[in-house]
Amino acid sequence: MRGYGQYCGLARSLEVVGDRWNLLIVRQLLLGPARYRDLIDGLPGIATNLLADRLRDLEASGVVERRLAGSGSVVEYALTPWGAELREPIESLIRWSAPLMVCGPGDDAFRPEWLALAVPALLGSRVKVRVSVTVGLEIGGSTFQLRASRAGFEIGPHDGRELDATVRAEPACILGLSAGALTLADARGLGLVEIDGDESVVRTVFAA
Repeated sequence: MRGYGQYCGLARSLEVVGDRWNLLIVRQLLLGPARYRDLIDGLPGIATNLLADRLRDLEASGVVERRLAGSGSVVEYALTPWGAELREPIESLIRWSAPLMVCGPGDDAFRPEWLALAVPALLGSRVKVRVSVTVGLEIGGSTFQLRASRAGFEIGPHDGRELDATVRAEPACILGLSAGALTLADARGLGLVEIDGDESVVRTVFAA
């Protein structure tokens, strides 16, 4: 991207992350360090040569770094501490996007792990829980666990621990519940969600 020639924080930030795909690459790396093939799989529609170019630019700017994965010789990409500070603006954009997500995915690609960033961002801005609970989310054949506590919300793959309740729903429904745009009662009434276990726990997490 060409420089804007403006002494403005927004302009200079966009010079680093404003190119197409850059923030989506950061999104993937906020989920955890990833190998090149993992990034290709997690970014449907990106060309391999374009991904290589974007990673090179982000690395040159100090947002991304390359390192060896474990004790092997395979290279993985990770955010630098400065790059990881993009979590806050990205979560703000996710919250801002709520009205754009109401219509559902349509023909757009979707990967369940993207909810690992979106759901805590949406819930954390409006819901406070007093006790620690763990809710399973079954979405698109994948099972995640959503941990809620006084410290906030965290989502990841189900690690086998006992769940207080399990929610089965489509991605748009989970996002609507997380954003407070859809109540659990309405979702149940419309047949958009199924719940196993303690429904009161689910109501606590997805408080309207």
